[in-house]
Amino acid sequence: MTRSTASASSSAPSSAPSSPAVDSLDVRVRDDIRNVAIIAHVDHGKTTLVDALLWQSGIFGEHETPIDRVMDSNDLEREKGITILSKNTAIRYLGTRINIVDTPGHADFGGEVERILKMVDGVLLLVDASEGPMPQTRFVLRKALEEGLRPIVALNKIDRGDARPAEVLDEIYDLFIDLDAAEDLLDFPVFYVNAKAGLCGRTPDTVDQTLAPLLDEILESVPAPRYRPGHPLQFQVTTLDYDDYVGRLAIGRVFQGELRRHQWVARVNAADPEGMEGDPPTVKVVGLWGYDGLQRVQVESAAPGDIVAVAGLDEVHIGDTLTDPEDPRALPPIRVDEPTLSMRFGINDSPLSGRDGRFLTSRKIRERLEKEALSNVAIRIEPTDSPDVLEVSGRGELQLAILIETMRREGYELTVGKPEVLTRRIDDVLHEPMEHLVIDAPEEYIGVITQKLAPRKGRVVKMAHDSSGRVRMEYRIPSRGLIGLRTELLTDTRGTGIFHHRFEGWEPWQGDIPHRSTGSLVADRSGKATSYAIENLQPRGTLLVSPTTEVYEGMIVGEHTRANDLDVNITKERKLTNIRQSTAEELERLVPPRRLSLEQALELIREDEAVEITPATFRLRKKVLAAVERKRRK
Repeated sequence: MTRSTASASSSAPSSAPSSPAVDSLDVRVRDDIRNVAIIAHVDHGKTTLVDALLWQSGIFGEHETPIDRVMDSNDLEREKGITILSKNTAIRYLGTRINIVDTPGHADFGGEVERILKMVDGVLLLVDASEGPMPQTRFVLRKALEEGLRPIVALNKIDRGDARPAEVLDEIYDLFIDLDAAEDLLDFPVFYVNAKAGLCGRTPDTVDQTLAPLLDEILESVPAPRYRPGHPLQFQVTTLDYDDYVGRLAIGRVFQGELRRHQWVARVNAADPEGMEGDPPTVKVVGLWGYDGLQRVQVESAAPGDIVAVAGLDEVHIGDTLTDPEDPRALPPIRVDEPTLSMRFGINDSPLSGRDGRFLTSRKIRERLEKEALSNVAIRIEPTDSPDVLEVSGRGELQLAILIETMRREGYELTVGKPEVLTRRIDDVLHEPMEHLVIDAPEEYIGVITQKLAPRKGRVVKMAHDSSGRVRMEYRIPSRGLIGLRTELLTDTRGTGIFHHRFEGWEPWQGDIPHRSTGSLVADRSGKATSYAIENLQPRGTLLVSPTTEVYEGMIVGEHTRANDLDVNITKERKLTNIRQSTAEELERLVPPRRLSLEQALELIREDEAVEITPATFRLRKKVLAAVERKRRK
């Protein structure tokens, strides 16, 4: 964090303020600031566009080498090539400060988009000029339209050989109409962009060598913050962060009034906006930081429209309002869509526990999960009938897998169960979450894809062929039908298939869906796997471990070729005799083991199985380790 002190965050009147719903009487406008979010489907170029805007605004010095996807500062974001957390930055253009929020594009992190839209006044909708609108494009646009945000549309990657800007623009118009957009929002400005090269223009053929036309349009189209003079302070928390020097930071926007350093404010809990639990507590603003490029800069005060970070709040939640203690006025709490998937997190009770991790107890795991729930509004933590097990609910497998991977890297050891969909009863009828699934693949795999989705209760909604020999298939499918589907489709399409989905409401229970048709090869004793045993087990199935891997009773070492589980001795050694054998007979021919990613491991396990997570590795295991006990329970 940059600790240098700047002047007040803006030149706007310090007595000013603004609210989402303000009277048309005595309303003033701050014309020196704009707040805009960049929204799009995953891989459509949001973070790359932010890089170009930062570079052209002069944030980087001549001696600096800019980093690609500089906003993706998280290690996991760089490894996976996706944005996981929403982040904000600020640039100056023609005397105006433009606060830019980079949002995730993956459906599992939609909660980040929903809460971040509360603190902006406009959105820049980015669409791939080749792929066109995808499932998450529809989701983020629907949320933006619900907030009444004015959109600017940018068709990115116009330099692609298969770009089709005219057709994609028609698809975007159809999407707006399908989402019942207000008539005045249909007349949105359109830009044709090459974010990687930092170019844009109002037509595909006349492209400017900079992004200046796009920035000009942001100043023109995105409404400036509005406020009412004399209105009490209203600051809403939309993001939580942590700094090693000052502790917890509450990041949000000032809607009304002025927020000053060392000011005493009332914190209205988002869960109790009416104050039913008593008067809101009073807290002191210890520190206040604004944004300048990639740095936080300490400021003395913040006026309406400013996005700032506040320090000094020991207890704060997303959606809380900081307001005037003498006249507390809460803003509406932030609402996000309900989770659709849950997993059970418990302690690691295997024989190998405690060797790699630092945090092993259920208390430590509970504290970490509760901390996550504070900053991630799409995560829910609930107790179970076991004190050592918690049920964690989220938007999808990827979101929960990212949480598990983050905890693993922080030194936690835990055991997680099979992902399960959340159901609800509507009019005494059991309903389950449904997804809109889009698959883009070569035409020769239509039959394979159809055959794969039919048992999973997938219904074809739309199918479209393009001139390049690919087909886009759209399905409506239960959320539980997606579990394990990604890996199978990538295998069946030889890695050429593209797979996207988004939540699309609830429907009555669709019936049973087969999961895994094969059983497991389960170690029946502790020890180290041997080449001799692995060679003899290879005809029985696909092995998941290599020689010298330490195993224990109940650990899954492979996938059986048949439907039943098989207890095996993978530690068996060759019996030595004094009879000479030929070299050919001694040679052991081993097939390399199947290496699973964490997401693949979570998809593979069945109801009676779990994944053991440690900082060094992860293992598949049975929930009940002892073979005798498993047979007795059956």
